[in-house]
Amino acid sequence: MPTAERRLLALGDSYTIGEGVTARDAWPAQLCRALTAAGFAFAAPTVLARTGWTTDELLAALDAAPPAPGHDLVTLQIGVNDQYRGRGLAQFGAGFGRLLARAIDLARGAPARVLAVSIPDWGVTPFAAQDARPPSSIAAAIDAYNHLARQQAVHAGVAWAEVTSISRQAGAGSDMLVADALHPSATQYARWVESALLPAARALLLAH
Repeated sequence: MPTAERRLLALGDSYTIGEGVTARDAWPAQLCRALTAAGFAFAAPTVLARTGWTTDELLAALDAAPPAPGHDLVTLQIGVNDQYRGRGLAQFGAGFGRLLARAIDLARGAPARVLAVSIPDWGVTPFAAQDARPPSSIAAAIDAYNHLARQQAVHAGVAWAEVTSISRQAGAGSDMLVADALHPSATQYARWVESALLPAARALLLAH
């Protein structure tokens, strides 16, 4: 009998839902196809994400419509809107910690089935020129958020995938962004998958 397809649940914000690209080109769908090609049969992902969501808004969405439990892989990428709105590290950390716990519950209670993904640096994009904060200040804040999120993920036994450096390398390249000059294009998401997300997810799946 054929092996049942695995299930991926992707939790996040505009970067996870793929603002400006089709659902097929967003990174969760690209990751599922890459994993399937690597020998891990995955169905199309379930995505719970919305442009503009902060940690508390994602938590509220999980409370309002809890996804079915029992996913083989759960990803969590959240925090850029907390940073954009100027929220302090303590507030972000509290929300991120609660979301890690929810992600673990949805992954059959197994931290080793959860992959936390870093926040990209939007300060390198043309959109950031409209912001009063200089790119160096945005970068420093993103780094602080990511440092705290990674610490919490590691403490919880959750894997970490770093895509921030890829976003900085992509910079303002026209082929790397969609029309809003802020969000990644399908091409940039493909780089995330190839260089960071696929290796991390594959390692998790091989361990089970």
